[in-house]
Amino acid sequence: MERHADGESRRLLLPAFVVSVLVLFQSPVGATTDQSDVHALGVLYSSLNYPQQLSGWKSDGGDPCVESWKGVLCEGSSVMSIQLSGLGLSGTLGYLLSNLFSLKTLDLSNNNIHDSIPYQLPPNITYLNLASNNLSGNLPYSISSMVSLSYLNASHNSLSSSVGDIFANLRGLSVLDLSFNNFSGDLPMSFSSLSNISTLYLQNNQLTGPVNILSDLPLTNLNIGYNHFSGWIPQEFSSIPNLITVGNSFENGPAPPPPPYTPPPPGRSRHKRNSSEAPPSTPGGGYDRHSSSDQESNEKGLATGTVVGIVVGSVLVALCLALILSYCVWRSWKAKGEKHTNTESSLGSLSAPTSTVANKEMLEQKVKSVSPINPLPAEKLINERLPLKNGSLKRPKTPITATSYTVASLQTATNSFSQECLIGEGSLGRVYRAEFPNGKILAVKKIDSAALSLQEEDNFLEAVSNMSRLRHPNITTLLGYCAEHGQRLLIYEYVGNGTLHDLLHFTDNECKMLPWNARVRIALGTARALEYLHEVCLPSVVHRNFKSANILLDEELNPQLSDCGLAALTPNTERQVSTQMVGSFGYSAPEFALSGIYTVKSDVYSFGVVMLELLTGRKPLDSSRIRSEQSLVRWATPQLHDIDALAKMVDPALNGMYPAKSLSRFADIIALCVQPEPEFRPPMSEVVQALVRLLQRASAMKRRSSDESGFASKMSEAETADFSF
Repeated sequence: MERHADGESRRLLLPAFVVSVLVLFQSPVGATTDQSDVHALGVLYSSLNYPQQLSGWKSDGGDPCVESWKGVLCEGSSVMSIQLSGLGLSGTLGYLLSNLFSLKTLDLSNNNIHDSIPYQLPPNITYLNLASNNLSGNLPYSISSMVSLSYLNASHNSLSSSVGDIFANLRGLSVLDLSFNNFSGDLPMSFSSLSNISTLYLQNNQLTGPVNILSDLPLTNLNIGYNHFSGWIPQEFSSIPNLITVGNSFENGPAPPPPPYTPPPPGRSRHKRNSSEAPPSTPGGGYDRHSSSDQESNEKGLATGTVVGIVVGSVLVALCLALILSYCVWRSWKAKGEKHTNTESSLGSLSAPTSTVANKEMLEQKVKSVSPINPLPAEKLINERLPLKNGSLKRPKTPITATSYTVASLQTATNSFSQECLIGEGSLGRVYRAEFPNGKILAVKKIDSAALSLQEEDNFLEAVSNMSRLRHPNITTLLGYCAEHGQRLLIYEYVGNGTLHDLLHFTDNECKMLPWNARVRIALGTARALEYLHEVCLPSVVHRNFKSANILLDEELNPQLSDCGLAALTPNTERQVSTQMVGSFGYSAPEFALSGIYTVKSDVYSFGVVMLELLTGRKPLDSSRIRSEQSLVRWATPQLHDIDALAKMVDPALNGMYPAKSLSRFADIIALCVQPEPEFRPPMSEVVQALVRLLQRASAMKRRSSDESGFASKMSEAETADFSF
């Protein structure tokens, strides 16, 4: 009996044991958060300066889905929602949000988050709310690929530049709020693709131009108030239930009628039919029976249409006959001209050959001097079959958003390009400080005519069009251009604190010495500029002339990269090697020096050289030093991983005030960038991430005791405090 009882108990305990084992081993597997999500949330937490409000969050490891981190919702092992609105969060958004591949909702509104919106955002997100923060910069291009997005709110920030033509693929977007920012320029053409938009708020910006692009959208809420819009308010707006247009420069009175015989634009049914139109007849429906008055009006309409058709047909026939007659007369005239002389061109006239040549030269000069902002005179001359020699201006394929200046206005602003206004000189020409009557100060680059071939002159306006669309807080903005009387000039924002090259190598004033934290921030800002050019712009923009002399600094030592997009105007290869190459030899990648091949990876190498300048305070080439130390890269590269040697390489102007660990990590980034083989150099996005991590670690160290921070003993509290970024 006892043996039977023991067997029975074993038989009952076995299934319970198996179930317990299965639960023990299966539950953690099913609930453990995807490690990519964990890493992304850890970076976000550290970027937000480890806020105490985010209970449960960790910067390294953890299990958000199991541990119920504040504001984080999951499905299975994937993070699906992050809702952290109104928690007083500060810091930045980090660089790894794109790792949240399953995220659908991200709400960080009503906080104090600053810096720019990351270039890469969660790709499959449907709800994105960043409203009421301190975000700057512009909308990242990656939004264009977020095809699932239905709600986007970036209102009440400090976003600037143009809105960006990034909405062509966002056909599911129903709510877009960009109000209370500093957006400028015209509305993007891709707004017309928002076929599901119901709410659009653009009020309190600095937007310009017409608003006709919005007339066929299925809007129920539209606020475009307090901008600089012009033209007429489209008639279609009258059917929008909630409409606000005040505070603009719209024309009074009705809009001009559309051209004759133009079909109505496609759009909503309520835009195609007004209240005075009769509904269409449908077989078997309620509208197939008409009164006699309706029939009479229809017959009158048909009669009128017949008369109009006859008139139009007659006009077309008359035009055809006139064209045939003109062609015959022209053929007869041409034959007489060919008999007169075999040397005259097909545009020969009845005047003497000498006057013909003079007239042609005068007309060609007119074509060259026509302002590109108003191409109608040039088009008229072309239609009259006047030849255009090489060097005349061609209309760009895309519109130019920069302002057209006259040579006279620029001469006045620069005192006839006097030596006193000269602030710099490069391979393409000189740069002058220009002060205009309204008090505005700009920088004018006067391109040397000898630096452009005839073909490159033709491409000048196309290059200007491309450069004017570059928008980034760390890139100098092209505001205007001049292309008349054979002159080619570019007008930029004026950045008045000089260049990084001058500040590192020609400053004796101790007050202007660059502290270590400022050097790291300059490296990060310029890295972000190159990341934008290489990985955000389509197609990629290669700088080709990246050096410390092209990094401008404002009063707060924020960097702005100049000469972006000028590669389209660089001289031919032979002349380039003899001018630009000599001045930038210390920055040039090995592959360019050997073969003339220049890619984005060549820019990465040049960036590494600039980081070496920031670290050592030395010039890339310095013939005043001993032979083994004249080339900065050759001298420094073997020592970048030697701690003792690295400490001796540091710029003496720092007086030892730098964090030792930060210095070592800075040197590691340099070593990656200046590798001889291009394929082993990292993309700029990885360089940006590495520099951000460096700053984040420094920020974390600041909050610990000085014994644990690893900072050099000479580092002052003010220097340490500046590391919070």
